[in-house]
Amino acid sequence: MQRKTRSKGTIESPYFVDIIDQNMIDCEKISEIADRELAGTDLFTVSCKCSPMNEVELLIDSDTSVTIERCVELSRTIEAEFDRDVEDFQLTVASAGIGSELKNIRQYRNLIGSSVEVLLFSGVKILAKLDAVTDEGITISYEEKQAVEGKKRKVLVNVERTYSFDEIKYTKEHLDFK
Repeated sequence: MQRKTRSKGTIESPYFVDIIDQNMIDCEKISEIADRELAGTDLFTVSCKCSPMNEVELLIDSDTSVTIERCVELSRTIEAEFDRDVEDFQLTVASAGIGSELKNIRQYRNLIGSSVEVLLFSGVKILAKLDAVTDEGITISYEEKQAVEGKKRKVLVNVERTYSFDEIKYTKEHLDFK
């Protein structure tokens, strides 16, 4: 890189370095290996994120539960597929935690009948029961105060609404500790 100074003209700057890492790990390849390994089980891949420093975070979930032993086993299987002399990376395999954002339609289906927190892109946050899930969106039900004709005060009314996934910023399982 070149930079211009007032008195000396153009000088070489040791402060700016272009880093092009041609050995960046491929998240798609890791996801494919995980999907292949988890096929036929109740486990599934939720997401895979890779940082520029080759720190890989693979999140998995299950229709029942995810054990630490299964995370370790999957991590070892994935690491065995790569040559560590060529691709240096740090792999973390973890369960998608309770209260984390739902990213997979299978996660939504597991929570039908449960309480969820939905944040819409419009900024509205809704605490509701998840009633149904389709490939396009979700149907939730909750109580809302509404003006009813013939009543002076607003009354609680059971509301059922359908939202497309395009309208939803995130959905989380809601845990009530009361």
